[in-house]
Amino acid sequence: MNVMEFGNGNDETVVLIHPSLVTWDYFELVIPLLERDYHLFVPVLPGTDLSNNSEFTSVEQIASDLADCLLAKGITDIKAAYGCSMGGSIVLRMAADGRLAVRHYVMDGGITPYQLPWIATRLIALRDFCMLAAGKLGGEKLLVKAFSSTQYSEEDLRYVARMLKHCSYRTLWRTFDSCNNYRMPREPMRFAGTVHYWYAEKERKARDWDIKYMRKFVPDTVFKEFEGMDHGDMALFYPERMAKEIRQL
Repeated sequence: MNVMEFGNGNDETVVLIHPSLVTWDYFELVIPLLERDYHLFVPVLPGTDLSNNSEFTSVEQIASDLADCLLAKGITDIKAAYGCSMGGSIVLRMAADGRLAVRHYVMDGGITPYQLPWIATRLIALRDFCMLAAGKLGGEKLLVKAFSSTQYSEEDLRYVARMLKHCSYRTLWRTFDSCNNYRMPREPMRFAGTVHYWYAEKERKARDWDIKYMRKFVPDTVFKEFEGMDHGDMALFYPERMAKEIRQL
């Protein structure tokens, strides 16, 4: 796994984990704001690394590989591990693994394991896969309709098309199947660090079962709603707000 580093001379560490179907440059507007104060690690998740033909493996494997990478670099104490959407799934799995001392685990619209029968999870994954496969075949606008943000530009559409072209069908399937069904303990969990669940006002209904999951299985979770935003908007459209929120943790 490739990991981008910024602000190497700073003492405090922040990890930023991007959502699915984008790569590390999802944080390109946030990085200049945070690298002034923090040593940033931004993993390039397998399957979305444009420099190679890697495949997405699983939330569990990527969480473990990222911990290995950070430990190999001598990083053991982290101020914040932030993940958006799929990235939030990886953050939660890292919290469960407990291999790093993280003071703040931040899930921004993070996806939690579905509490549904096995066949239902397969059908949901198949629905999402078919939507993305249609986009990969040339229907990028169908993909935009599948997500909640309404602020896509022509440049954004070209970016999505490029990422879809790069991602293999195996990566697309594994991404949704794993994010929906990654393994977590079946009893309430408490961690040494604080778990934050952030969600946008316009995605509140879509995140309902994720919020219920967190309340049930991570009862100490600190919730925060961001007015006027939609899923995945913060890093793209409100980078100053995101940098401020991370500093204030």
